[in-house]
Parts: sequence; structure tokens; C-alpha cells
Amino acid sequence: MNMQDRPRDLSPAFSGEHSWCRDKMMLSEDLAGGVPLPAFFRDGGFQRAIDRYAEVCGGSDRRAIVSMWSLYYFSGLSIPYLLARRLAAQALPVAFEEMTIALDDAGLPRAFGVPHAGTIESEIETESFATVGPLLETHLGEAVMRLKACGISAKLCWNNAAVYIDYALRLTGEEPSGGPDLPLFLRGCLPDGGVNPFCGCVSYLDEEGEQVARRKVCCLRYMLPGIPSCGKLCALPSQRNPQ
Repeated sequence: MNMQDRPRDLSPAFSGEHSWCRDKMMLSEDLAGGVPLPAFFRDGGFQRAIDRYAEVCGGSDRRAIVSMWSLYYFSGLSIPYLLARRLAAQALPVAFEEMTIALDDAGLPRAFGVPHAGTIESEIETESFATVGPLLETHLGEAVMRLKACGISAKLCWNNAAVYIDYALRLTGEEPSGGPDLPLFLRGCLPDGGVNPFCGCVSYLDEEGEQVARRKVCCLRYMLPGIPSCGKLCALPSQRNPQ
């Protein structure tokens, strides 16, 4: 890609070791091949993407294929959003209805487009519920509803999103009191009293003196050929150290 063809930087947080985010989230007007998310899921784009990814990866279990696809979706959405919010006090506009998506040649999510650069807040939000709130309220529920309609459980979808949220919060210096677990994954209720879909999704265990993150629900990647194990993170003991 020529320098003049690079998308404009959406956030000052997308620099240095996080510069890869420039290619994962950008203004919709800069996203080549972008399709509005509602139309992508409504008009067959998602089904075609899954068919293409199944062909490329050689998988036969539809649940595992959709789950793996969703891992790319949730990582490309959640990590850039949280890095911008936690490193630049920038609240990007991530409402499902207003975003676009572009795919790579394998049918996997390549990048997301947002309508504008959002707003700069007066200070960086540090509380995990507040940080994740807009993403949860305006996007994740809509995405989970559509993924669930394709045969994977809502619990699996939320767990797939949770691992990247946990990663991004810790990457930006989350230091919760009372232990290694974040309140976001401990409390059963959201601040507004609603059910917290992230409760229990990620926990930290002490294994021989090492704090190890562990999912609650397996992402099923072991059912796809050539996909490496997620190791100690896996919910299934038999898949943590496959031979």
C-alpha cells in the first residue's frame, strides 16, 4: 500500500505498537469495499462470508466456523475501540446501525468503518463497566443476536467477545482491586440492573504460581483443521495442551 493510499488515522491511540489498529478501524469513507453492517447481515453477505471461510479453512462444522469468524469480528471491533477510549479518552461511534464492514479474501472481517471520529472525553474512563458500556449497549447485543441466529449459542458469542475485551483492558493498564479478576466478569448485574452477559466469561486461576486466564465456554476452534489451540485459555482440559 502506498503512503498516499493509507487511511487517515482515526485515533492518536493507533500508533506505535498499536499502529495495526489503523487497518482495523477507520472512517467509513476511507474503508474500501465497506458494506453497512445491517445490510451485510440482512442481505446474505454474512452467509456468503461463512461459506467462503468454510471453503478456505476446510472446516465442516458450521458452529465452529461461525465461532471462529466471530473471533475476528470481536477482536477487530473491541480492541481498537477500547485502546482509543483508554489511551486517548476518545469515544468512537460504534453503534451497529452506523458502522460498515469489509472482508478479506478468506471471507473474514478485515476492517470496520465508523461514521466519524467520535468525541474526546474530559478524562480517561477507568471503570470497566463504564468503559465497555457504549460498546455493549450499541453494538454487541445486535451482533450476538445475528450470530446466534446462525447456530451458535449466545453464551459462546459473549465469551468470544469477552476474551478480547479482557485483553484490551489489561493492555491499557487495568489494575482492579481485590484480585486479578475484573468486575466486568464478576458481577451478575450491569449498573442499570440488567443481566451482565460477561459474568463468568473470563476468570484468572493460579496454576503453579502463574496467573492463568481461562474462558468459561470453548470457542470450538479445535474442530477446525490447522487452527492452533488457545492453550491454557481453553475451557476444555483436553484441548489446553493437545498432542
